[in-house]
Amino acid sequence: MATWISLRPINSDKTIDTSEFKNKNNLKRIYMKMFDLTGKVALVTGGTHGIGMAIAKGLASAGAKICVNDIFEERLVACKKAYAEAGIDVFTVVFDVTNEEDVNKGIGIIESEVGPIDILVNNAGIIKRVPILDMPVADFRQVIDIDLVAPFIVSKRVVPSMITRGGGKIINMCSMMSIYGRNSVSAYASAKGGLKLLTANMCCEWAKHNIQANGIGPGYIATAQTEAIRVNGHPFNNLVMTRTPAGRWGEAEDLAGAAVFLASAASNYVNGHLLFVDGGILANFGYVAGENDLES
Repeated sequence: MATWISLRPINSDKTIDTSEFKNKNNLKRIYMKMFDLTGKVALVTGGTHGIGMAIAKGLASAGAKICVNDIFEERLVACKKAYAEAGIDVFTVVFDVTNEEDVNKGIGIIESEVGPIDILVNNAGIIKRVPILDMPVADFRQVIDIDLVAPFIVSKRVVPSMITRGGGKIINMCSMMSIYGRNSVSAYASAKGGLKLLTANMCCEWAKHNIQANGIGPGYIATAQTEAIRVNGHPFNNLVMTRTPAGRWGEAEDLAGAAVFLASAASNYVNGHLLFVDGGILANFGYVAGENDLES
């Protein structure tokens, strides 16, 4: 027999009435409400295409008002049309996530036109596949600036308002390279490894303000950037297909559920965590030809 307990909100002496938890219909409604983002303002940096757009659409489906930025006006015009086709009225603004003054102005526009940001998704990023000995220092720094320094700048601008209003959600788009290395991606792996620890430090400093900072680590996702190598016979495609227990490339939409969870009240006690959405590839050491024929 289930035992119902009294729940107390943080920093409150008031006991929540749990009588409605005893009704199954009420319980279902309560659980679904935990994922409701109605009235929340979400900024997805670089949310003009690919993973960022898929996450933004997921947040919008849960009720959030979506804002996206880019450094190019033409990308924002194009994405506005794509969002409209999905029934989403997106707010767009031009600013460079690596420029602190530009970020201050851009987020000021969002706050003035839409409202204070409740959910921040630090999604904007780049990758340059160049061996260490061949990579110019300027290119290494550019990747670090966009993939690591920018989340620091944008979060630093958004969080004071979250503290004033009693909480908020930060989702940093990390990577499998946050914990592993690969040849030719030294700058990207360095940035994403740093972002994992920046996420942990955000948790350590801001959890007391009811701010949850977490990361999402995508597996290998089918995007325009990977189209050329997602063909039968390509060595990297073979690696992904054989190493991933799910037996397929991920879709950008596979990340939306994780984002909604981390943006909602359902994750209020999840903090400083890196959630991998990778089809199980990080759990798998690899397969050996014929191993399925071996006796256990």
